Amino acid sequence: MARPASTGGKRTGNNQLRIIGGQWRSRRLGFPDAPGLRPTPDRVRETLYNWLAPHIRGARLLDCFAGSGALFLEGLSRGAASGVALELERRAADSLRRNLQALQATQAEVIQGDSLQWLGQPASQQFDVVLLDPPFHRDLLQSGCRLLEENSWLAEGALIYTESEQPPSSLGLPARWQLHREKHTGQVYYALWTT
Repeated sequence: MARPASTGGKRTGNNQLRIIGGQWRSRRLGFPDAPGLRPTPDRVRETLYNWLAPHIRGARLLDCFAGSGALFLEGLSRGAASGVALELERRAADSLRRNLQALQATQAEVIQGDSLQWLGQPASQQFDVVLLDPPFHRDLLQSGCRLLEENSWLAEGALIYTESEQPPSSLGLPARWQLHREKHTGQVYYALWTT
């Protein structure tokens, strides 16, 4: 995820995220000091992966706006069979590749580039779990959801996680998606959808 960080000043030093469950539990990994880059908070990740617990083992995972990689690495740690992470910012993508290498996670790949362009192609594979945590106020979420649906990236019964600045009911996501779970913390709404 990449959106303005509420630090009140310039951030310096090495940023770290902690994997909270699964085979790499408690591992701490660095991520770059890029503008607006921060991991999804532990509490939100814990809630998401409690929701996904019956579905993540053996899943094909796609993270459309990987940022620090916190959500993606958590999914792999908890048993996703394979994963693809998309990230526009080169330093973030390179950092995520290094972290995957350090974890010896050979079942995952990082693609540095524009997520919407990538999703705009006909699907080369389908995914069981999709993470959509884009930068806010850029209309990326709705576009990403539409392309996932139009270009057949979603496996039968796929689960889609969204983070947004607006309530899930107001997002205008694809009509066949059903809201499965939702929560709100601060100014962020997060939700899990089923197809």
